[in-house]
Parts: sequence; C-alpha cells; structure tokens
Amino acid sequence: MEYFQKVLLINGSPNEKGCTYTALNEIAKVLDRHGIESKILYLGKQPVAGCIACSHCKRSQDHLCVFDDLVNKVLSHSDEYGAIVVGSPVYYASASGQLIAFLDRLFHSSCGRLSGKLGASVVSCRRGGATATFDELNKYFSISNMPIVTSQYWNMVHGRKPEDVMQDEEGLQTMRTLGENIAWLMSCIAAGRKAGVPSPAYEKQIATDYIR
Repeated sequence: MEYFQKVLLINGSPNEKGCTYTALNEIAKVLDRHGIESKILYLGKQPVAGCIACSHCKRSQDHLCVFDDLVNKVLSHSDEYGAIVVGSPVYYASASGQLIAFLDRLFHSSCGRLSGKLGASVVSCRRGGATATFDELNKYFSISNMPIVTSQYWNMVHGRKPEDVMQDEEGLQTMRTLGENIAWLMSCIAAGRKAGVPSPAYEKQIATDYIR
C-alpha cells in the first residue's frame, strides 16, 4: 500500500511519558506496522497562550498565529499530515488547559488547512469524566470538515499511571482498533486520490449572527 501522509499525535498531558502517551503510543505502533509514519508531539509543561481573538491569522499573508510557538510549527507542516490524533488526560471532566488553549489557536488559525484530514481524540482518566472530555475534543474536528475516526468503544484508557494503563486490556485494544481504522481510511483516501476522485467542493461559508 502507498501512504502519502503522516499522522500527528498530540500529547496534551504535562507528563511526557504518562498515561496519555501510553495510549497514543499504542496507536503509533499499529500505524508503524502499516508503514505509516507518525509523530507524537509533546506540548510540554509550560503554559500555552490562549486565543486573544486578534484576527492576525486571518489578516496575515501566511495565516499563522500571532504567538509564534508550536501552533505555528504544526500549521507550517500541516500538508504533511493526513490525520491528527489529539490525546488528553481528564481534568474535572475536561481536557487539559494547555491542550484547549493550543487547539483553540490551532483550529482558529488553520483557515481551512485541516479540512479533509482525519481526526480522532483519545482520553485517559483514573475513573470518570472521560466521555465528557472525549466529546469536547471531537468538537474541534466536527466544525472543521474533518472526518472523525472511531473505534470499537469510546477512545479511552483508565489508570493512574502508565503501568495501570498497560493492564487496561480493553482500552489498549480500543487504541489498536483506532490505529487500524486510521490506517484503513488513509488507504481509502489515497486510493481515491489515485483514481482521480476530487476533494469536496465547498461553498463560501455563510456566517449568520442571531441578533437582528
């Protein structure tokens, strides 16, 4: 099979090799078996600036964010990626603050560059709040013309530490199934492009306010 693009896996946990990484790495191993290159991007422990609604990304010629950090690095290499997987621990039934700030700016600055790429989210939790976080992360894809890749169950693993996650047999299998589905869909898209199937033709977006 021929694959023309990589998969970007974003680790939104402040713990570089923690539970979220363990889940993402399980996906990466499946992609590797299919000959698909992947990269796990660690956001680090430092605060990430949130979107300040300055519209610099809309006005500038390169459509990059006014804050020149990892967001711009991902945007600058967005053509290389056919799929983006976002991983986060669960904090108060929500994703990590660093990750939300990162994604707000990434998707606002993308200016359509992420359309047509596959999207998937992965969450890790000790006990509860996983489905709320899972829904929160998927909303970034569903507003951006990105097909969402699913698995045999909601994409979550459980455990306080990586050793616990490694004992979550169903969670790890869910990650592997997600990896298989990403590889299959990337293959289908590549085959369609090779056969001359065009990308969707979108109308100019209509933005309607509710105050008259």
